[in-house]
Amino acid sequence: MLLAKWSLYDWISNSTWIAIGGVTLWGFYCVAIVWSRVNQKRFKTETLQDQFLDNVEQMLMAGDFEGVEEYCEGEKKAVPQIIQMVVHHRDLGYKGARQYAMDRFSRDVMNEIEYLLSWVSTVIKSAPMLGLFGTVFGMMGAFNILATADSVEPSMLAKDINIALQTTAAGLAIAIPLMILTNTINVRIAKMEDLVSSGLVRFMGMFRESLERYGDDSGAYQGSSGRAQEAVAVEAIAID
Repeated sequence: MLLAKWSLYDWISNSTWIAIGGVTLWGFYCVAIVWSRVNQKRFKTETLQDQFLDNVEQMLMAGDFEGVEEYCEGEKKAVPQIIQMVVHHRDLGYKGARQYAMDRFSRDVMNEIEYLLSWVSTVIKSAPMLGLFGTVFGMMGAFNILATADSVEPSMLAKDINIALQTTAAGLAIAIPLMILTNTINVRIAKMEDLVSSGLVRFMGMFRESLERYGDDSGAYQGSSGRAQEAVAVEAIAID
């Protein structure tokens, strides 16, 4: 059998190729997921985002908070999702709703992207190291032949030296494209954050104005003080 004829160096070299293949697939998979997430969370242009916010502004200025929630429901983009969360938790008051939405966005969206990018960074660092690992054992195999054979022909050394060079080249061939893709993604993430930030600055101004206009007069939104009073009331009932 072929496996029975393999030496220790054959096993290690083939295992190195398997490891390099595994980290390659994982690295490019993470890049694809991050790229998809960033495209999913941002408007393609600022004009499209402004058009969306124009519609939201009309509803907010009319006091139609439920209409804003329905308008944003099902949207995958970051700005509509944050708007929906802010409006849904308007009973927390302006600051409370804003903080809640920002925390959720950071935890559910940005943290996931950062985790995946950290895996890509790990692949970029580990791929050349795996290639170097294969190089070391390839050269060890070549020197083992030199040490044990009575007469050595170049063809006997060519296999191990070839593996040594191929694994190094493979590690670099993986790391370099991933570095370029990662930098490209970081640029897209920065643009997404700028676009989302500008959209939220505009929305929060509308939201605060609509709360002041409709929330205080109607008494529909209690704000943080109302929530505190409710909590005290609940505790009092529980003690009784």
